[in-house]
Amino acid sequence: MKVERLSFPALRKILNGEINEEATCIVKFYSNDCKYCHALQEYYENIAESYDDVYFFAFNTADTSAMDRYIKINGVPSIALIQNKKKGAPSIHILEDPHTPNKHTWYRTHEIRHFIEKNK
Repeated sequence: MKVERLSFPALRKILNGEINEEATCIVKFYSNDCKYCHALQEYYENIAESYDDVYFFAFNTADTSAMDRYIKINGVPSIALIQNKKKGAPSIHILEDPHTPNKHTWYRTHEIRHFIEKNK
């Protein structure tokens, strides 16, 4: 799948379970000032292309100051997996910070893939 940029209203709908289909969504939270976020972009896009059944998004944390009311992330980059169901609240998983971060991209490709496979 292609990575789509996510607006704050669209992110809020996903987090509140307001979409009308079962879906697995991966959201990369980023900042324009984050060197890791920029370096991770190509790897994240490559991962997205290898999945047909998962939606991939990127959300710029500068788009809202109300982020903490909706999801708790530990800075950027952060990656969340959100499982939406037809009824009920979505389940939300946040990829933990790596024990030894990659010095260029923070996360490694295999860590992201393992996170997706484990939680989807």
